[in-house]
Amino acid sequence: MREIAVFSGSAHPELAAEICANLGVELHPVRVRRFANDCLEVQLEANCRERDVFLIQPIVAPTQENLVELLLMLDAARGASAARTTVVLPHYAYARSDKKDAPRISIGGRLVADLLVTAGANRVLAMTLHSPQVHGFFSVPVDHLHALRELAGHFRGYDLSRTTVVSPDLGNAKPAAHFARLLGVPVAAGAKERFADDRVTISSIIGEVAGRDVIVLDDEIARGSTVLEVLARLRELGVRSIRVACTHGLFSDGALKRIADEPDVAEIVCTNTVPVQPDEPEPKLTVLSIAPALAEAMRRIHNGESVSALFDA
Repeated sequence: MREIAVFSGSAHPELAAEICANLGVELHPVRVRRFANDCLEVQLEANCRERDVFLIQPIVAPTQENLVELLLMLDAARGASAARTTVVLPHYAYARSDKKDAPRISIGGRLVADLLVTAGANRVLAMTLHSPQVHGFFSVPVDHLHALRELAGHFRGYDLSRTTVVSPDLGNAKPAAHFARLLGVPVAAGAKERFADDRVTISSIIGEVAGRDVIVLDDEIARGSTVLEVLARLRELGVRSIRVACTHGLFSDGALKRIADEPDVAEIVCTNTVPVQPDEPEPKLTVLSIAPALAEAMRRIHNGESVSALFDA
């Protein structure tokens, strides 16, 4: 790993430090300066010339600040003659803007992908993109990881003899089915209709859940409106216990407390793709680390090895 240079933006330096600890390499410093006119300037404070550069920056709130910082880091790496620059995107917020579902609407997922490439990204390492088509928005190679193995490893510690994995909607049914196979349990899915960013209805649950322990699996939890709607349907169907799992625990606008306050929710599990910092300690919350998986993918990218082999068997 001698010719690797890893830098972190301001979004999640704790994750970057953990990734570097797994790789056994130094996390190089980045200086971010704000001018009087509120513009940002970024300086990578280590040699990049002819090196394999990795820039770690989830695009999370403050989303626009962190995005511009990442674009400036890419430009700085290119100007410093990096041999190759890989953007490590543990969370890509604009992936939710992936289709034209209203007249004259922007498709931010594609636009931001173009901006990253134009700024100097040669490769992208992403984790659990919101929808499969977002992968195709990038005109450079994308290694798309998921956290299902980390989540499954956690839940294997429970008695799963009466467990069903529940996807909140049919769009997430394929990852939920994969997760259920890893656990050796059946899968069910909700029939969801979204009316606004914070208003959804789930008319029914397709699959057998009555009297069973359920694990509700989603890719991300933001305001928690979908999860709360699923919980209401599951409660009506008489499930025995409920655990909630996701990759990206955004938990905006008090979502974590609202879900944890539901008396039949035994546990909430997420990963550290984004900073999870509840205002108060939440005993129902378990945060799993995806740093080892990202570190191994970075090592394989650097050494020219298969990343997809991480998901074999």
